[in-house]
Amino acid sequence: MDALVGERRISYDARGLAEPTADVPHVSEVSGTSAVFDAADLTTRQINLELRSLLYEQGITDVTVKNPGSKHSIGVGILTRCKITYEGSLGYFGCGLIDGPEVHITGRVGWSACENMMSGVVVIESNAGSLTGAALRGGDIVVKGRVGARSGIDQKGGTILTLGSAGSMTGFMMQRGHQIICGDAGPGLGDSMYDGIIYVGGKVKALGIDCVPGEWTDVDTEF
Repeated sequence: MDALVGERRISYDARGLAEPTADVPHVSEVSGTSAVFDAADLTTRQINLELRSLLYEQGITDVTVKNPGSKHSIGVGILTRCKITYEGSLGYFGCGLIDGPEVHITGRVGWSACENMMSGVVVIESNAGSLTGAALRGGDIVVKGRVGARSGIDQKGGTILTLGSAGSMTGFMMQRGHQIICGDAGPGLGDSMYDGIIYVGGKVKALGIDCVPGEWTDVDTEF
């Protein structure tokens, strides 16, 4: 069954799910262990298939993805050490469930970026939406702009560094790890925290339940 959406034709399978075709597009320009491809005309599934083919089958360790177009669920489940650069912005759930990659995003990201990230480094040049680093287990997330509400919800490890301000309920149900907020923090900071540390360089509108201010120690200086 086919459906026309604007000028694009999208194919659906019998269950009504889009993108049933699981063919690697093979559109990358490869040079040694580096590769570049343009994602402007690719679907989410095609982008992820191209990435996995390069990293797992062709021995590529450095990939640049041009024009990701704020598509959702890009670059999820990458479980190998590599470098990935996205020249543009990502939509919801970008770079989730990763273990090892060094990722650079030149634009912004939508909700739930780096959810359940286990290790690696993700640098976001602009703003990040709500729930950034949800259930983060390890690794480092650097947001050079602002983050939305509930960033680091259920955080279990790792570090989230935000150079701008953070929205409400940041660090909600935080269990371990660190957050560093260079700007201001919204209301409900650290609500229902179990453990972990949140550093704030600016003003805190209001602390959440179970979040208490602490004194600076040598451990903080060493961190």
